[in-house]
Amino acid sequence: MSTTHIGLLTGLVLGLAGAFGGFGAFVVVLVLGALGLLGGRYLDGKLDLSQIIGRDRG
Repeated sequence: MSTTHIGLLTGLVLGLAGAFGGFGAFVVVLVLGALGLLGGRYLDGKLDLSQIIGRDRG
């Protein structure tokens, strides 16, 4: 299992543990899952944050 998958699962589990029920819980799980996914992809080297924020390295 890659760190991308681990990051996504971690974010989803934290979201479920932090909020139960309703639309608010859905939003919390969605946001934490997305943050976990982005963190995992960054650690895998599959996400270059300089492209997202618009800064070039050279």
